[in-house]
Amino acid sequence: MNQPASSTQAVYVYEKPVRLWHGLNALGIVALTITGYLIADPLASMGGEASDHFLMGYVRFVHFAAGYLLAIGLLFRLYWAYAGNEHARQIFLPPLLNRNFWQGVGHEILWYALLVKEPRKYTGHNPLALLAMHFAFVWGTLFMIVTGFALYGEGTGRGSWQYALFSSWVLPVFGGSQSLHSWHHLVMWLIVCFVLIHVYVAVREDKLSRQSILSTIATGWRTFKDDKPLDDIH
Repeated sequence: MNQPASSTQAVYVYEKPVRLWHGLNALGIVALTITGYLIADPLASMGGEASDHFLMGYVRFVHFAAGYLLAIGLLFRLYWAYAGNEHARQIFLPPLLNRNFWQGVGHEILWYALLVKEPRKYTGHNPLALLAMHFAFVWGTLFMIVTGFALYGEGTGRGSWQYALFSSWVLPVFGGSQSLHSWHHLVMWLIVCFVLIHVYVAVREDKLSRQSILSTIATGWRTFKDDKPLDDIH
């Protein structure tokens, strides 16, 4: 349903905790992707005593540390979805049963394909972005955390909480360690593709859409380029 545009043409959308999580999460994904790739395809062995070369050990440490931070960050983000404003909840609770939401998804697909002249105007995420964030990012990140801890639990052993909470049931579901490694690696590439598209679309929309995009995630404020009504779904 259309809403009247704000008379100030600026709305505070993303609170500081959301913006901080967004930045740290981006750094964590970069670290996890690079180190995960190196773990799957290690560097060539170096000559000399093994004790003098701990490079892959450091790579694994960074990967595990970044994985813990990703998991802690997601828990915090889930809490802030409850404690924060309505925009903090958007990516976790898309209105999938709302007909207007799906009409908005269709319109955004046409807009991205350059088949309509003008995008719609949203305070928060547009419907297509919200759909992608929910299924590709939220569920993709959760999958990586669960499977990552399951693989990590193999090293910590049967007496560890990682093995008890994750490895003990995740490994049988995926048919063993090798299969789980393959799925973990595959979804990593899916998230990489999502991130590349996410960055491209953010830059594109910042130039072509009717509201600010890049500056909003830095300052929290959404500014608008016209005074036409909003198209947010409620």
